[in-house]
Amino acid sequence: MTFRSLDMGLHRAAGVLVRDHFCVGSTDEVVITADTATDPIAVEALLLATREAGAQAVVLLFPQLPFQGALADPYIPETVKLAVRNCDVWFDLTFPYMAGSHTHDEAMQAKRARYVLVGDLGAAGLSRLYGGVDFDRLFEVQSAIDQFFIEAEGAEGRVTCPKGTDLHFILGKPATRKFRHANMPGTQTVPGSAIMFPLTESVRGRVVLDAVFHEYYTRLGLPLTLEVDGKIRSLDGGAADVAVMDRALRRAGGGGYGYVIHLSYGFHPAARPTGRAFIEDIRVLGSNAIGLGLPWWVPGGGENHPDGVVSNQSMWIGGTPVVENGLLCHPPAAVELLSTLTPLVR
Repeated sequence: MTFRSLDMGLHRAAGVLVRDHFCVGSTDEVVITADTATDPIAVEALLLATREAGAQAVVLLFPQLPFQGALADPYIPETVKLAVRNCDVWFDLTFPYMAGSHTHDEAMQAKRARYVLVGDLGAAGLSRLYGGVDFDRLFEVQSAIDQFFIEAEGAEGRVTCPKGTDLHFILGKPATRKFRHANMPGTQTVPGSAIMFPLTESVRGRVVLDAVFHEYYTRLGLPLTLEVDGKIRSLDGGAADVAVMDRALRRAGGGGYGYVIHLSYGFHPAARPTGRAFIEDIRVLGSNAIGLGLPWWVPGGGENHPDGVVSNQSMWIGGTPVVENGLLCHPPAAVELLSTLTPLVR
């Protein structure tokens, strides 16, 4: 294959993901999964970076999946299933993505593959999220914010936004973790957001969404409102998207609408609100990706959940202001670290 001349920023960012974050070396077998909507320049950048690392790599391109997670099971080719069970590193650029599918579960159960959900990041987004800031410093911020939420387990929380979100909850136990060096089998997500898992039955209030990933990702012309009382009780607004969201929630919720299963805080200084790339948009400073449906530990649950996006959130944990209009204000150590993280690209 002849590689085109890649932008130097993209080339550098792909190297950070492949060689620095995922520690790809000459003994690794790498699989890059992509669909017919994936940015081919991003695929090419990752393929070149794996070659420069001395690894063996293959790109598997197939039609875009209609659903994410286990709902995608009937549409994933057998060739893909076989390949990802027998690789060391799996870069997943499909969107809707395969995390939560039985294909993904079986690959993780084999305890060989190191997986990252790159999703709908294109070349520009990859450049920003992996090359847009000092990566070591980004992970210092990631670790500091994650540790704060870990230590806050059991505390009461509240999230608001200017459009009318006002959600109360109790923080549960963390269920995921990001590693600076992904050198062991398991699933990772792109850094730049901190995820929280509320006790599902504790969630009360209203969520007003700016964007949704139901069957596809879209910015909303009109806000979509969820009323939550333990479970999601009602859905309103959103113009035509309300019908798609209703359909997605009923699939994910086992007939009902399910629960609020995760919240997040986006803090990546180089992330930009694209309206097109879900993976980047939920890492924009102040964004909140709200997972909806059934948790994976509940029968019928899994990564088959829609996500809604709230922008410019404010957050209180244990009565202490943590985020004000999107800006981190607590804990002091994390605020200080974040203040030193200057974007390298825009």
